[in-house]
Amino acid sequence: MDRKRGSALAAIAAVLVAACTPGASSAPASGAPGSVAPPASTGTESQAPASAPASAATVRLQLQWAPQAQFAGYFAADKQGYYKAENLTVTMVPGGPDVVPQQVGSAKDGPEFTISWVPKVLEARESGSDLVDIAQVFQRSGTRSVTWKSENITDPCALAGKKVGVWDFGNEFEVTAGLLTCGLTPGLETNGDPKKQYQKVIQAFDMKAFLAHEISAGEAMIYNEYAQVLETTNPETGQLYTPDDLNVINWNDYHVAMLQDAVFARKAWLDQGTNKDVAVRFLRASLRGWIYCRDHQADCVQYTTDAGSQLGAGHQKWMMNQINGLVWPSPNGVGVLDQAIWDQTVKIAKNAGVIKNDPSPDASTMDLVTEALKGITDDTKGADYKVGEVQVTPGGN
Repeated sequence: MDRKRGSALAAIAAVLVAACTPGASSAPASGAPGSVAPPASTGTESQAPASAPASAATVRLQLQWAPQAQFAGYFAADKQGYYKAENLTVTMVPGGPDVVPQQVGSAKDGPEFTISWVPKVLEARESGSDLVDIAQVFQRSGTRSVTWKSENITDPCALAGKKVGVWDFGNEFEVTAGLLTCGLTPGLETNGDPKKQYQKVIQAFDMKAFLAHEISAGEAMIYNEYAQVLETTNPETGQLYTPDDLNVINWNDYHVAMLQDAVFARKAWLDQGTNKDVAVRFLRASLRGWIYCRDHQADCVQYTTDAGSQLGAGHQKWMMNQINGLVWPSPNGVGVLDQAIWDQTVKIAKNAGVIKNDPSPDASTMDLVTEALKGITDDTKGADYKVGEVQVTPGGN
């Protein structure tokens, strides 16, 4: 979520044209890693589409936020020449705090592909959008709620009577759904019952309110805002905060996690001419990019910097490591959704009032990604993948 540091947008105006020869890059941000040599050849580079050369196509990909490692697989597909191998020119359009990807992607003249969260798109579909989930890249949710260990809040039910920070614009659904499993509803600030309610505080897309102890729980993505806390100096000790200072509520553990980053395309566009073939080629190249980032994290951190990210190298390393943990393992193959988690997402969205009805069957299709995976010979499941250890750096630099 989307969802990240608003400051990351300040210097981003250009877009990436993915058919360009790999190697051209923007200047690294302050604290970003130095130049790296071109990556060594890998098994994925020899993979070409099985059929005769496809017709050239130019498409746009709407990112959910400003360039950061959350989208590294697409940057890698560009830099490694995977889009070019599919005869595609891909322009990546940055998102930001004033961009609602599912709205942009729903427009008739909008981008051909959009990255967004599933519940946000399901909500948009009830308002007339025809966006279809064609590849579920994130297999699990990255949303967490972070509390101070000193407050001894270790589960959602302990947030009764507390100030709970959440993001708005549809980013709060998992937190509010998780609290509802404890019978907790917002409204404490209006003379509510401290045993049954909490005070819902709209949180900026950072951890400043949490660090200032203005809220008892802060919403955080494991790959971004959680790291922001660890990258901050504890004024009482003069040292960085550590995981020992915090408790983390992982909403995956409470069966309220919702599907997040997926690739969407408009049904009307998919149904035109050879666009389904274009989509298969785009997915094949993009998923090869995610495989590359699983196996070459350092390269993908650099690609993210080249794409215009303004975040520090240390923060991007953390993010890349954690993002891989959301993509891998992919039990059914990278990009293929878990039907049980889809059903859970729909159930939570309905219970939370995000949507009124079950989505129609055409809200998702795995036909295109299944076809795309047939053209990839590398490991597409990453069954043995485990999130590694990354050294936290002050300020993420």
